[in-house]
Amino acid sequence: MADKIYISTRIFPVSEEQKAYLDECSKGPREVELIWRAPEEMTEEDYASASALMNFFPPQGVSKAANLEWMQLASAGADAFCKEGILPESCVLTNSSGAFSLSVGEHMLAMTLTMIRNFPQYKANQATHTWQDEGRIISIEGSTVAVLGMGDIGSFYARKMNALGARVIGVRRHECPKPEYLEEQVTLDRLDEILPKADIVAMVLPGGEETRHLINDRTLALMKENSYILNVGRGSSIDQAALCRALDSGHIRGAALDVTDPEPLPKDDPLWDYKNVLITPHVAGWWHLRETFNRVVRIFGTNLKHFVHGEKMENVVNRNLGY
Repeated sequence: MADKIYISTRIFPVSEEQKAYLDECSKGPREVELIWRAPEEMTEEDYASASALMNFFPPQGVSKAANLEWMQLASAGADAFCKEGILPESCVLTNSSGAFSLSVGEHMLAMTLTMIRNFPQYKANQATHTWQDEGRIISIEGSTVAVLGMGDIGSFYARKMNALGARVIGVRRHECPKPEYLEEQVTLDRLDEILPKADIVAMVLPGGEETRHLINDRTLALMKENSYILNVGRGSSIDQAALCRALDSGHIRGAALDVTDPEPLPKDDPLWDYKNVLITPHVAGWWHLRETFNRVVRIFGTNLKHFVHGEKMENVVNRNLGY
């Protein structure tokens, strides 16, 4: 009997050609059956029979998959599935890291230029038909940029900013060789040394207690006067009340946020009303760029081949670290 691999149809606009590709990837020594199913259609018996799950299934349903050997996520973030009791201990969890760098990295570039050129302020003025100069700007060339989180996305952004003439400092959680496009690289425990140097602080950090409210009243006070902050990682990394205070005081010149805490951002949250804050609704890495989805499908296919051939998986998540 073939082992069952359930592929969620939720938010997964796969083409017939891509379905055929995944079918081809499923051929190997281990006989498997690909079953396309919406999460709401999954029964307890389905979860119990699953050898593997691909794309998104709710954690409460996944926790019933006692025989699960592998789960492949269509996202880079894996926080919800790393919690105790969700996956069997022996289950391999893989994500789609590497698929989102182009879309999210370019979103970060767009946000950066929008912030430093005062475009949110000019857009607000346009809405009220106000012809008003919004004052000083900075250039990417010659600026110092601190990138917090040097995974695939952070590295993409760092390379682009370096190419535009910025001095880029990479901040990561663990030591590793410094790439040539970074002028400096430090671990997260040295963040206090870096914040006072940076004109732009760009955050691409995963969630978890280690990064929760990493940016707070104390660390915001360390940041350079009139600097900018950008976040596309997790909204929980910034204490938003503290950010509002830093914006009110004028210490922080502007902010660009693709992620907030909570999401959606409540309609009465004060962040909405700042002229110098740009908010996008967690869309930087979505399927708006078709290439992002194509990359996810290729990652699925590669790991599916590994699974049916009993080979080592790629993009394996360290469930203790959450990424």
